[in-house]
Parts: sequence; structure tokens; C-alpha cells
Amino acid sequence: MLRLVALIVCLVSLPAKAQEIVLGLNQNEVAITATFDGAEILVFGAIKRDAPQIGGNLGIIIAVSGPEQQVTVRRKDRRVGIWVNTQSSQIEAAPSFYAVATSGPLREILSNGEDLTHSITLPRVIRSAETNGGDIGEFSNALIRIRARESLYQVLEETVNFEEATLFDTAIQLPANLTEGDYATRIYLTRDGQVVDIYETSIAVHKVGLERWLYRLAHDLPFAYGALSLALAILAGWLASAAFSGFRR
Repeated sequence: MLRLVALIVCLVSLPAKAQEIVLGLNQNEVAITATFDGAEILVFGAIKRDAPQIGGNLGIIIAVSGPEQQVTVRRKDRRVGIWVNTQSSQIEAAPSFYAVATSGPLREILSNGEDLTHSITLPRVIRSAETNGGDIGEFSNALIRIRARESLYQVLEETVNFEEATLFDTAIQLPANLTEGDYATRIYLTRDGQVVDIYETSIAVHKVGLERWLYRLAHDLPFAYGALSLALAILAGWLASAAFSGFRR
């Protein structure tokens, strides 16, 4: 399994704040190969303070978001003994992958107002455009349930270790069925439900080797890709026939 480790980096000159997040990545990409079965992101860092610690309930929220996609969600109903599409909703933008890990219950470390401002929880990151029937929220919730079953959407409450309100760490699993692109990684520091600092970085996820070559061939030269697929199918059929004939003899 591939591993991405987020390391604490040397402190640099930053605008003065009472508290801010210090974090970095020693690797900023995940390579998808023919044998790729997922990866684990290890994230850890610290809170830098330029003044004595201020009172209040501190929390850490780590969100990893994949490339956004337009999605059509359909509802099926049974009509005259068969299942047919009856309603649908066009999701304007939904992350292909989204994981949010927290140091405590979300309802305790993040207020509704801050969630509305920063779009941190799953219902907030999904933007619905229109529906031809039914409640838009129902379709968004259905998309969340479907992708949660595929480990593409993850809510990992109380999985961030936050020691002495200074050091934090967690692990996030990336499934094998990832979409290529830049995965935005945001770490939020909250106090009494209010976001007081944000650290942003990104992880590049892309195909390499044979997977990359076939992907580019299929998109850049679809005719050549089709011809190659046909040739390989014919070759495989001939080899199978030859092997079967040899076995019979």
C-alpha cells in the first residue's frame, strides 16, 4: 500500500497570529498503478503560538476533497411490475472523494454558521442545481449514502489525536477507485466552534506506467485504442483456441 506522510516542517516567517497551524507534506502525490489497491494518508502537525494559549475549547478538522464532478441522481419506482426512473436531480458539483476527520464531535467543535461559511460537512460541500421532482436534499443524501458505501465519502469523527491542544495526527484511507486530479487538503483550527485558522495544501493523484499510457491512448487516439483492443481480443481468442486444441490432442 502506498503511503503519504504529512510531516511537520520548519517554521517560516508568517503573519502574526495568536495561534496557527504548522503542517507540511513530504510527498505530494499518489501514483495509481495496475496493482493500486488504495493508500493511507498520515497527517500530523502542531499549533504554533505567538502568545500564551487563549482559553476555549480547541478542535482540529482535517478535510480531504477530490476533484468536483457533475452528477445526476435518479430515483426508481416500481411501475407495472418493472423498475423505472421517475425523478432525478442534477448535482452541480460534488467531490469525487471527501473525507473529514475531527478531534471531537463535529457538533461540538464546529458551529452551523462556520459550516455554512466554510462548507466543511458533507451536506455543505454538495451543491444541487435542479430537480424534476422531490426534495433536492433527499437526492444529495442519497448520493452521500451511495458513495459512503464505496468508501468515497467518509466522516471520521474523533479520529484526530489532539494532544495538549498542540500536537495532532490522524490517518485517512484512500480507496482504490480514486479519480485523477488534485485533492485539496484543508486543516481547520477551531475555538468554541469558530474557525480561527486554516492550512491548505493539495495532493496530486494520477495514473502512472501502463495505466497512464492506456488512459492517454483512449482519450487522445480513440481509434488506435479501439484497434489495439480488437487486436488483443483476437490474439487472446487465438491463444485460447490453440491451447484448447493442444490439450485435446
